[in-house]
Amino acid sequence: MDNVIMMFVTDPERLGTTRLPDGRALAWAEWGPRDGFPVVFCPGAGWSRWLGFGPDAVHELGVRLVSVDRPGLGGSDPSPGRTLPDWAEDVRALGLDRPAVVGFSQGAPFALACAAAGVASAVAVVSGGDELAHPAFADALVPDVRRLVDLVAADPAGAEADFAAFGNAGSMFRMSVDGGPDVDREIYLRPEFEKAFRRALEEGFARGGAGYARDTVLHMARWPFRVEDVAVPVDLWYGGRDANPTHSPDLGATLERRLPDARRHLLPEAGGGLLWTHAGDVLRELTSRARRR
Repeated sequence: MDNVIMMFVTDPERLGTTRLPDGRALAWAEWGPRDGFPVVFCPGAGWSRWLGFGPDAVHELGVRLVSVDRPGLGGSDPSPGRTLPDWAEDVRALGLDRPAVVGFSQGAPFALACAAAGVASAVAVVSGGDELAHPAFADALVPDVRRLVDLVAADPAGAEADFAAFGNAGSMFRMSVDGGPDVDREIYLRPEFEKAFRRALEEGFARGGAGYARDTVLHMARWPFRVEDVAVPVDLWYGGRDANPTHSPDLGATLERRLPDARRHLLPEAGGGLLWTHAGDVLRELTSRARRR
């Protein structure tokens, strides 16, 4: 694991901003060859574009990895009241040719929204958040998450205000580290990784907590598209030791049944941080399926 993590911690090779049709700025970072196969990365809760994954794998596989700041996070302008389909249109405006999309943790619904809108050629959901408000999980959520889902359903504006007041770089880092298994703390607390992770969170919350709050409401509400109608291949990657209660309650088992073309990869000894320990596997499977579309 040591060499894998050491090779992961690299700054972006390129940074940029795209001006959207409505005038907003959408900020992004890239790793890999400029002419590589495009893979858009939808990062976790509150992250900015600065934390990617698999810089060795992107060059080996010819992947152009593009991590994008969602509105109100990092360098991307806010978009109050935005929706998951709005995010898909922002990604479309990047002008990439049917990119594959990776969604990590809270980035999962944003990745699947790209698939539902016909923007993505294939999707990898890694340690992903699920549609927690779906009736399938009525009795499956831990009490604290059930309370948040119910709050979003009853009073979305009030929930969003609460999330904005709570969200900050320090609290999000502690939540990731303190609530995770030892296998994840081995990754997150390595000096090189911790520095990169903290920077991504600090950049993500540089404008305050509103961007994170909107993302969290969108994650915990019913999604405005049917997962059953997603027409592209989806790989679901979960670690058997993933302890994050806002990820999928059954580690993707229900999501696999709901999606028309899904493959679930359950790694028993991995935690939520498998995106970094298995970056090559994730990208290899994803691009192989996307290139066949």
